[in-house]
Amino acid sequence: MSETNALGFAKLEPKTPVPSDIEVSQSIVGSVGLLPLPDLAKQLGLAEDEVLPWGIAKAKVPLFVRDRRADQESGNYVVVTGINPTPLGEGKSTTTIGLAQALGAIRGKTTVACIRQPSQGPTFGIKGGAAGGGYAQVVPMEEFNLHLTGDIHAVTAANNLLAAGLESRMFHEQSQSDEALLKRLCPKNEFSKVMKKRLTKLGINTSKKPNDLTDEERSKFARLDIDPKTITWQRVLDTCDRHLRQVQVGLGSKETVKSKEDPTGPRVQHSRNTGFDITVASEVMAVLALAKDLQDLRDKLGSMVVGYSFAGDPVTADDLGCGGALTVLMKDALMPTLMQTVERTPVLVHAGPFANIATGNSSVVADEIALKLVGKEGFVVTEAGFGADIGMEKFFNIKCRASGLKPKCAVIVATVRALKMHGGGPPVSAGKPLAVEYTQEEVDLVKRGSANLVKHIENARKFGVNVVVAVNQFKTDTDAELEAVRQAALEAGAFDAVVSNHWALGGTGAEDLAKAVEKACSEGNADNFKFLYDANLSIEEKIGIISKEIYGADGVDYSDLAKKQIQQYESAGFGKTPICIAKTQYSFSCDPAAKGVPTGFRVTVREIRACVGAGFLYPICGDIMTIPGLPTRPGFYDVDIDTATGDVIGLF
Repeated sequence: MSETNALGFAKLEPKTPVPSDIEVSQSIVGSVGLLPLPDLAKQLGLAEDEVLPWGIAKAKVPLFVRDRRADQESGNYVVVTGINPTPLGEGKSTTTIGLAQALGAIRGKTTVACIRQPSQGPTFGIKGGAAGGGYAQVVPMEEFNLHLTGDIHAVTAANNLLAAGLESRMFHEQSQSDEALLKRLCPKNEFSKVMKKRLTKLGINTSKKPNDLTDEERSKFARLDIDPKTITWQRVLDTCDRHLRQVQVGLGSKETVKSKEDPTGPRVQHSRNTGFDITVASEVMAVLALAKDLQDLRDKLGSMVVGYSFAGDPVTADDLGCGGALTVLMKDALMPTLMQTVERTPVLVHAGPFANIATGNSSVVADEIALKLVGKEGFVVTEAGFGADIGMEKFFNIKCRASGLKPKCAVIVATVRALKMHGGGPPVSAGKPLAVEYTQEEVDLVKRGSANLVKHIENARKFGVNVVVAVNQFKTDTDAELEAVRQAALEAGAFDAVVSNHWALGGTGAEDLAKAVEKACSEGNADNFKFLYDANLSIEEKIGIISKEIYGADGVDYSDLAKKQIQQYESAGFGKTPICIAKTQYSFSCDPAAKGVPTGFRVTVREIRACVGAGFLYPICGDIMTIPGLPTRPGFYDVDIDTATGDVIGLF
């Protein structure tokens, strides 16, 4: 009879050498079997009506699960972040899952891991998925990494509906009089629900009928008069495609209009230059990640600003009549998805914003639900994307500000490989063999590169949380290298630093890490948590604080466009919101080649977008792109299907 773990299930039996991620997942699903959803739900005390199955491997969890447990004390809140990574990734998702498995399956603590849904851009591009890896991953990993429950597709649909509505409205306004516009907008002489929101915004009596409006009111209501040069809303798709960064729309033969000023003149092409973002960079995704409930989702979606009128007034999704329709498209996506790890511990998967070009964290509601489900003695392990300079900073300053939740512990994931790179090692590139320095002992490189880890520890401590460093062990790491990382972390003020081998061993390999996190939480005080800046400061002050305190920059430079946008946002009342800086994940600076802890640099802000619905401003720095491109040999070359069994093959 096989031994059982702390949850009463058969202990994990890892293979050596560790198979590919998809082979591990398919072996667990096929040989061990998934824990039936009702049994998975019982771990968390979920009632039958609190789990909405989505196939046999996943289920939606409605938000009333949180509300029913409003009086229950929340569990320990832990965020997992990392150092500036190599392009190969350093196992932050793997550590998040491994730690949750250790706390739950090995230590017997009620634990939920909260992670993001991965974008198909990197899944088929260069980085791979985000289910974790080896024996510390979410299963079935192919379902997790591909469509899941369709939330990202819902974001794409909602974003592009708004883009179509924006384009169409400008098209029709260009050729129609105020009276003609009003008749077409209100053919039955009635205002729809969303139209009454615009009437209220304009100070027009909502009890009036369209035919009762004065000429001035008719013009104010019907004509948005959008200045095309101010439009910041772009179309999106969940694919890496560099050729869509700049496009021209409206070139078809039917996209011509007759000027309303000169109806007898020639038809004019209604075209303009625009571009695409990747779906996970959409403000709709950020709204999903930060919304507290369905009403909040509706309010945030309706408040999203797409551009400005020629008079300088912000134009919102509700002004375009789109807010309600967007919410209908997103209503199911608001519910987190319940899945499980290879050791049958629960996972909530929700939202998927990138950290380098968006907020980089899973949803507020997933964390809130999880914290109530685990109870006072339990643990919620949530992940912040990429390095701590972007994902963790945004977790603390944006997500925790929106939720009011206070973490007790930050786990910073470091690897010998990445620290060697930061210490002056050769470049690391996806698809190319590692240089010999990364496969043999180089303690001096590790010690020099540990400066990067030290800076991240110092940054995390500024927020008042205990810091535990997880040294994610690779098979080529030596004891001397691992100990050098531990000592550097402890000397920098980390609460503890632990070598962890969860990729190869599952939760057992992260048991010491789990013990360290338990102790850090028990000795931590959530009331010590604090933000880095006051949101009421000016836009430039907040950007400056992040750039100097977190990145170590000497200062910030702004393009003429960014300066103009700052003035516009301050005038419109959007200035008192948090800041979500888009920059490279590979360095503290905006130069991805500047490793270690760069000094003597300045941050260059080339433009700033206002994510008014989500509730933050979005400075874009350096050369960061809001839709990635594909490499010469994308990951999709290896992905195929076994047509006899239907099994996915080659997915990592």
